[in-house]
Amino acid sequence: MSDRIFGIFGIFLAIGFAVSALYIEESFLSDAVGPKAFPIIVAVVLGLSSAVIALRPDAGPQWPALGRLVEIGAVVVVLILYAELLPVAGFVLATAFAATYLAWRLGSSVIESVLTGIGTSVGIYVIFHLVLGLSLARGPWGF
Repeated sequence: MSDRIFGIFGIFLAIGFAVSALYIEESFLSDAVGPKAFPIIVAVVLGLSSAVIALRPDAGPQWPALGRLVEIGAVVVVLILYAELLPVAGFVLATAFAATYLAWRLGSSVIESVLTGIGTSVGIYVIFHLVLGLSLARGPWGF
């Protein structure tokens, strides 16, 4: 039953995502594909995978223990804080902290997690901002 509820929720989420994507305004200077293509592709994949989950549920799903549910909730809180603090702290700092926490929760030691967080943050910054020239949230240090 829980799989069906989750699948139906995913289908509604995909429909909402697709409808929201249709409201994206296109510039007269956009490429041939346009800005709506990627969000619609994501909505289609989400809708199809959710339909499979709803139509073919697991016969005996095993829910995680309470401790695991708390960890999942903590990760959700970290991702929400990441999205909220990104404009304030900047991409490099916010991503470093979020990636460090996630690496730690995935089983890395504290030192490995810090190195992974910093490496991920700086690596993405170099590729997307310095190489590709994309705009990322500026932090208190201007990068």
